[in-house]
Amino acid sequence: MAPAPIKIGYCLSLTGPVGGNGRSAQLAHDIWCDDVNKRGGLLERPVEFVRYDDQGDASRVPSLYARLMDHDQVDLVIGGYGTNTILPAMPGITERQRFFVGLMGLGVNNELAYPNYFAMIPTGSDPNAALTEGFFEVASRQSPQPKTVALLTADAVFSRNPVLGAKVNAKKFGFEVVHEAIYSLKTTDFAPLLDEVAKSGCDLLFLCSYLQDSIGLVRALDAHPFKPKIVGAAMIGPQNGAVRSALGALLNGIVNYEYWVPVPSLAFDGVAELLKVYRERTPGADADPLGHYIAPLAYAQMQVVAQAIEGTGSLEDSVLSEFTRSTEFSTVMGKIAFGLNGEWAKPRVLQVQFQNIAGDGLEQYRDGSRQVVVAPREMASGELIYPFANARVARRLTP
Repeated sequence: MAPAPIKIGYCLSLTGPVGGNGRSAQLAHDIWCDDVNKRGGLLERPVEFVRYDDQGDASRVPSLYARLMDHDQVDLVIGGYGTNTILPAMPGITERQRFFVGLMGLGVNNELAYPNYFAMIPTGSDPNAALTEGFFEVASRQSPQPKTVALLTADAVFSRNPVLGAKVNAKKFGFEVVHEAIYSLKTTDFAPLLDEVAKSGCDLLFLCSYLQDSIGLVRALDAHPFKPKIVGAAMIGPQNGAVRSALGALLNGIVNYEYWVPVPSLAFDGVAELLKVYRERTPGADADPLGHYIAPLAYAQMQVVAQAIEGTGSLEDSVLSEFTRSTEFSTVMGKIAFGLNGEWAKPRVLQVQFQNIAGDGLEQYRDGSRQVVVAPREMASGELIYPFANARVARRLTP
């Protein structure tokens, strides 16, 4: 008789405001599952997912995880994509003392300090600050040096932590916050928001947005006469292939965080092979055709789970948690070890500037030349075009 499968349960935002990123994670997870099962599964058992769409609605998450653990009785649970999905799952996870590896939740465990939680996001032990430190650090190196910043953020759970980090970093690098505004995710007209930003005369415009509003903001900024000296920092959107196609050359000059880009310093073992398979399977998956942002971290998330199971020979939550706290893992995101609150022991957040983009084709992003790493300095692949208006001129002059 064939052995019973190991069931891994979670919910994922496959529709809703970040559905494109959720579907990218789904595809990477499925590639991992196929790879593992081709090698004979885990503990000589096949692996399968029990997965529900939370529709990007945080209120649905607690009941879905309760269903997974109490009704479906999955062997393991993992975190879905992003703070909005992971944070509302935590009360049920902590109550049941489950081993829980979340995907790209920012600062989820800052207050809870739950010992069995682990974050698959390279923001380190101070995630709020690490996400945007490079944005302010690279700004502080420019001449003439900018002095003021405006904060414009979406009204969402995710936004709260980046804004806290932005305020810390602004103070650290000597910038004055001269304007702060929060907009609804239902906003479609961003011109009035930019009118208020312009009144502040800010040097830096800090944006924390989702996929569709990133498109609206960048288009509105292109049409607006006011041009800050540096724009971006914490936008969820420019990493996504569909957003890049929608914006094309309008992205030129935007500075924003990334976790992985195709540059030599990030060519970890297995990542090229993963992305090759990912690209082959995207046509039928309705997922980001590039996969650079989500796929390596989603695959690495499951590599950590697999290595913990194989390293312990167990599916016991407490055993897996203890092993994960004290082990260095080999993944497509390189070597990973976990530290305070289950965050990465060593942060590795990039700030990139979009440069010399021509048209909406995605092939131009394959080699990293259009996403120039400007921070941290030890991983930089080029120089910042400063100020922002100069990068726009460069865009118009590029064939």
